[in-house]
Amino acid sequence: MDKNKNHVSIWCIVSLTSIPLIMTLGNSMLIPVLPILEDKVGITSFQSSMIITSYSVAAIFLIPVAGYLSDRFGRKVVILPSLILALIGGLIAGFASWKMDDPYTMIIIGRIIQGIGAAGAMPIVLPLVGDLYQDDDEKISSTLGIIETSNTFGKVLSPILGSVFAAILWFLPFFSISALSLISIALIFFFVKVPKDKDEPLKFKQFIRNTKEVFKDEGRWLYTVFLNGVLVMLILFSMLFFLSENLEKVHDIKGIKKGFVLAIPLLLLCISSYISGRKIKGDLSRIKKIIVVSLIAMSISIVFVGYTSKKLILLLIVTSIVGIAIGALLPALDTIITDNIRKELRGTVSSFYSSARFIGVAAGPPIMSLVMKNYLNISYITAGILGLILLLFVFKFIKVDEIGKSKEPA
Repeated sequence: MDKNKNHVSIWCIVSLTSIPLIMTLGNSMLIPVLPILEDKVGITSFQSSMIITSYSVAAIFLIPVAGYLSDRFGRKVVILPSLILALIGGLIAGFASWKMDDPYTMIIIGRIIQGIGAAGAMPIVLPLVGDLYQDDDEKISSTLGIIETSNTFGKVLSPILGSVFAAILWFLPFFSISALSLISIALIFFFVKVPKDKDEPLKFKQFIRNTKEVFKDEGRWLYTVFLNGVLVMLILFSMLFFLSENLEKVHDIKGIKKGFVLAIPLLLLCISSYISGRKIKGDLSRIKKIIVVSLIAMSISIVFVGYTSKKLILLLIVTSIVGIAIGALLPALDTIITDNIRKELRGTVSSFYSSARFIGVAAGPPIMSLVMKNYLNISYITAGILGLILLLFVFKFIKVDEIGKSKEPA
């Protein structure tokens, strides 16, 4: 019995990886298409950035709710309806773009519905991995690495697929998200078997009390990880938004060719994420070293993005270094959260972390749209300084021997 308790089928893992892959495509696929949307719909670059931000803002506020519901009623019960909402949101945005003369408002509504779906799907995968493997730290960190690699692989595919679909029909990316969501729904329904929880779900008052205790005991390192999540995704999505605009307006690289160029730093991010997830193996000391080295590399390299913006090769080298650093950092952050919070609170705490990441996703494109004309270099220097400040927080608050004190009930 013990030999099989942590057995998870390959199809189960494939099904789980489909969620971050599709939810990432649902957002990142539109980044290379934004200049086309600006032209077709007649909107500004700031308005086009809201197509990304509206998705993320909806997710920010609802992720903690989804996390609690998944702890209370089960992961799969939350994931499947959420994927259906993502499917519906894509259809609304797609049909509005296809049939309406002024579709912008309906596109935003569709994106908000998609964001609600993302809130209940993608973040719940992290605690579900912890549930499936129970206390096997090495398998948890390895599988989380695969999940994060799927997420980053979605970012690699996004600019290519987005450009290809938009070349066929400019609004096709919206419909493609719905089609991919349907595939994920089928995979999750048939192949993900969640272990039955023999314990009674916590009552709401006890749940609140336990959550407060976790943040009291583990708060310093948890908040540090949350801040890392915000900054990393802020830097990544602002950089991608800038690259998309810069490649067209400065280097005259458009369409499918632009999609492949955008994919270069993201491919390296994906490879780095996979390697990092394989190397972690639940080792907290190793996790902290990866976080430290990644933050240093990201903080130094991001400063040079603006200065190399007119030299394509140098720009791709710099953004690739940023991508490698972020790729190594993400599985480390996922693992330290998922592996050190006890099961009945895992969904809720990891959902706060996912919300933090979505804050960065939501803020990145609109901030970049406002600063890239006059304050580009200042903005990237500021990002580098913030990264180094976070590095100090990591040294001060992430203490290997103090993490996980509340993992086991008193």
